[in-house]
Amino acid sequence: METNKTKNLEYLKSLTDLYFSTLQPANDNHDTYTAKIKVLNYFELGCLITDMLKLCIHALDHDMHNVEKKKKQSINVGLILEMVLSIFPLDEMEFLGYVGEVVE
Repeated sequence: METNKTKNLEYLKSLTDLYFSTLQPANDNHDTYTAKIKVLNYFELGCLITDMLKLCIHALDHDMHNVEKKKKQSINVGLILEMVLSIFPLDEMEFLGYVGEVVE
């Protein structure tokens, strides 16, 4: 019985190494993690940050009758969705599926 538990633990550790890639331990603190966002260059990063800020401002702005002002605040929703998709932990979700198989 103990051998089976050891094999399961080794299997889970190998799956963790393969699939847990979205979050990396922060160098300065063992309780925090970092997630990387892939961008082409500083300009795309700047556009992404400003679009996220514009989206927040737009969501908080209750002045809906000023349509002309809204047109000037265009938001690149596609870029924001790409960023969210890039940090979605799909590998971790697949790992959790394997954990479910082992636990059953």
